[in-house]
Amino acid sequence: MTENEVPLFLHLRREPFEYGLLPLPNLMFTDGTATLKGVREKLLQNSFTYTVNNNNHSSNNDDNNNDNGGEVSRSFSMRVNATGIAESLQLSEDHARVVIDTLASVLPEHGQGGGAADPLIHASYVDVDSIGADVSDLILFLFIQTYKKLVPRTHKDAASVADVWPSTSAFDGIFATLSPLQLMRSGRRFMPSQADEEAHQLSYVQKHLPNILGLLAEPSDNESADMQVLSSESFEHLGLLFHVRERGTEDRSLSQVAPFFANSDPDMPAVPVPVPQVLDWILEHICAASDNPLEKVLGGENGSPTVGDLDITKNDSCGSSSGCQSGAFPNGYNQQQKDAHLKLTFVEGVNKASVMKQPSNIEGSSVKVLNCHDSVIYILAPFNYATVNGCSDATILLGAVGKAVRIEHCERVNVIVATMHICIANCRECIFYLGVNKQPIISGNNHNLQVAPYNTFYPDLEMHLAQVGVDRAVNLWDKPLALGMVDPHDSLSHPAGVSDVQAESATVLHPDQFLSFVIPKWFEVESKFQQTKDNPFILPNPYMAAQQQKYNSLEDTRGSLRNTQLDDSKKRELASAIHGHFKDWLYDLRRFGGSHLAYGRLSKKVPFLNQIAGLQHQRFLFSSWDPERILY
Repeated sequence: MTENEVPLFLHLRREPFEYGLLPLPNLMFTDGTATLKGVREKLLQNSFTYTVNNNNHSSNNDDNNNDNGGEVSRSFSMRVNATGIAESLQLSEDHARVVIDTLASVLPEHGQGGGAADPLIHASYVDVDSIGADVSDLILFLFIQTYKKLVPRTHKDAASVADVWPSTSAFDGIFATLSPLQLMRSGRRFMPSQADEEAHQLSYVQKHLPNILGLLAEPSDNESADMQVLSSESFEHLGLLFHVRERGTEDRSLSQVAPFFANSDPDMPAVPVPVPQVLDWILEHICAASDNPLEKVLGGENGSPTVGDLDITKNDSCGSSSGCQSGAFPNGYNQQQKDAHLKLTFVEGVNKASVMKQPSNIEGSSVKVLNCHDSVIYILAPFNYATVNGCSDATILLGAVGKAVRIEHCERVNVIVATMHICIANCRECIFYLGVNKQPIISGNNHNLQVAPYNTFYPDLEMHLAQVGVDRAVNLWDKPLALGMVDPHDSLSHPAGVSDVQAESATVLHPDQFLSFVIPKWFEVESKFQQTKDNPFILPNPYMAAQQQKYNSLEDTRGSLRNTQLDDSKKRELASAIHGHFKDWLYDLRRFGGSHLAYGRLSKKVPFLNQIAGLQHQRFLFSSWDPERILY
């Protein structure tokens, strides 16, 4: 095969299926496209045009008037805001806003004709309603809400794990919920693999592609698929589902590579193409998100690949911190995005260990932390998507996540993350320390969840936040929104009425139980960029006051110890006792993932360490603390 004969491939994007499904019954259209066509008409009736001028001024108009005093502007027509979505879909305003936020988190970064991305992607929280969502993108998003996830394979000895997950809900046994301990006993082989999930997604799209194209086709009195046509502009909206990859080229839009649109005159509107022609072309080139058909083609003659490794990369965990340390981030975030849509970084199966990932360790733009127990995971890097699934008794720090985070089936886990959008489902006894620009979404069968403000920093954090577009001035950590208790995408049947039950939401962590989290200094690397020296998110006043009170109590306790009249032998004996109790407390801290539970257990053993350990535990642990320093 010659250079010119190398084919292109349409990789199915996994993000809409992994981060774009919502447990809202009103979004489930079981009759195919019949209802969605009516919904589309309602959305168009409520639509407007959003205009962006070159001075960043924007406005909503009822037409495409671009006359702005000579200024160059760009108009985005057929937009709809939360009010229009709520009216068209019979949703509440809050749920309609969730639809827009979730759609924004899965839209592709490239725009029509290779231009700028949809303005909704990087819209600030206050601007979302004025920008709105594109009706065609929204229709595709609503269609894939009919997708059903793969279900876990049944464990051969179900009775052996039946007593592990505590029964605290009247609906236990109805939901597709496996506890982390069940996962650990049954093993990953009983859960769908990444390849299984992507193959299932591909099968779904192949089956429903004719209906998808029918929804995007130009309005016509003739409903026959053979007579329908697709415009170049409508064709571009398939970028929500497909990503183009060619050998040796940068990302290009769909219309730039499709032969029926690629050679069109840029000064003239492209001639619409019959839907059957588009269907045949897509089916000829489509492949799963992580498939490497190009490598197979190019490497078939000599048995070795001739392009970079595009397989999903599984990063091995390590038991020692030093072994996981990596270098600085010299080249910038964008240079790591080549083939990012194909790759994943896995941190999987870590048990009683610490794992550290720097930007140079991250493959692609997505990270998955799976089946980790009694461990501490540090991922200090910028990326777009993150999944945490099946973890227990762990602390997981995710760096700056620009698009979306999904946390499922976790137990007694502390998650620290700065992100644009987060969804939490089927978790128990977890604490989430959040810097989040959109309302946190809670769904599924949850119990005893708590949310708290963001509580840490590392040297490159502010740079990473800027690179992925997370606004540190906006933090909606204390405004979680509970959706349905049942996930309609789990392929299981549910009793009548259960789908209307609302999930148990999260409570706000009391300020007295709030602790700052300090990252080990040995993980720090030299950076040529201006370093972050404090928490970039503003700490609410009650939490700031509680922190200050702990500092004052600490100083009072240290002063009392210094003034104690003890001879040298008694001082050494006291220092030894403090050191012994402190070691016990560190064990509790690790066991409970650094949570306030360990703080409480230690305070019962040694009351005056209630202030010392609770405030300074990370500093003592990671700065070669000497107990005798308290006495002198």
